[in-house]
Amino acid sequence: MQTLNTLSTPEEKLAALCKKYAELLEEHRNSQKQMKILQKKQTQLVQEKDHLQSEHSKAILARSKLESLCRELQRHNRTLKEEGVQRAREEEEKRKEVTSHFQVTLNDIQLQMEQHNERNSKLRQENMELAERLKKLIEQYELREEHIDKVFKHKDLQQQLVDAKLQQAQEMLKEAEERHQREKDFLLKEAVESQRMCELMKQQETHLKQQLALYTEKFEEFQNTLSKSSEVFTTFKQEMEKMTKKIKKLEKETTMYRSRWESSNKALLEMAEEKTLRDKELEGLQVKIQRLEKLCRALQTERNDLNKKVQDLCAHVPRADTDLAEPLKDPSREGSEAAAGAAPAEQRLAEDCLHSGKPAHSTDPAENSTDCPCH
Repeated sequence: MQTLNTLSTPEEKLAALCKKYAELLEEHRNSQKQMKILQKKQTQLVQEKDHLQSEHSKAILARSKLESLCRELQRHNRTLKEEGVQRAREEEEKRKEVTSHFQVTLNDIQLQMEQHNERNSKLRQENMELAERLKKLIEQYELREEHIDKVFKHKDLQQQLVDAKLQQAQEMLKEAEERHQREKDFLLKEAVESQRMCELMKQQETHLKQQLALYTEKFEEFQNTLSKSSEVFTTFKQEMEKMTKKIKKLEKETTMYRSRWESSNKALLEMAEEKTLRDKELEGLQVKIQRLEKLCRALQTERNDLNKKVQDLCAHVPRADTDLAEPLKDPSREGSEAAAGAAPAEQRLAEDCLHSGKPAHSTDPAENSTDCPCH
């Protein structure tokens, strides 16, 4: 209004208003260009946001896959632990059974050895007793044979005496017939008894031979039992060797399962470390996404504010044109009112342009261009 009041003619006033209007149009065009630039930035930010959202969804999927893999690994580890514990228990039970069987066999063998030793001692004692009896019987037999020899010698001597007596008693036959007959009967009786004694000695000899045969059979049985015990001892040694081989195989299997368990534990630790790294990356991405969302919200608020300001500008510009048209019809009467109406519009436009700072994107730049009177 001050510049218009300084001017004298209405043409100069119109020229100043046109210049001011042209400057405002240039500022408006500049603001539209800035709005287009901001729209491009907004599209880029939206694309980045979509890309980050896709990466976030991919990270969530990867996280879910990793969690499922971790669960599977935990289940597999549990199953491996359970299998290892079961196998260890089975091996312990087998080892206990083997040791118990081994102990039982040892006890049986010890009992058999003790029994065999007792039997051997008994058989030795019996053999000693039998040998002593045999010695006694042989001595008795020898004594009896000596006695029989002595008896036969005595008989021979008696025979000789009888012959001598017979030779001496040829003269006294008649007187000694009765006595000779008695002596003859007595000798016959003694001969019969000696023969009977010989038969008894022969029967005893056969009986002793039978006992010797029995003792030889018993001795052979004892030797057979000794050979059987040696065979049992060899079989026991073979079983011991088999059990040692089985124990070595079981120890090899336990070492193999321990190595597998250690490798699985190492893999689990590596997966846990990878999971922690991925969790840290996810937290960083979430922080970035939150920041971008805050920036997008701030840009949206600025955009809405700028859209409102542009709409206000476009609404005020036609009013200024109508106010300018009325002083042209009656410059003497309404010049002051037009100047008073144009000055606040100018001030508002200037204040809006100064306070806008960072102009935001408009939702539809075509509408803004059609609302302006210059277009």
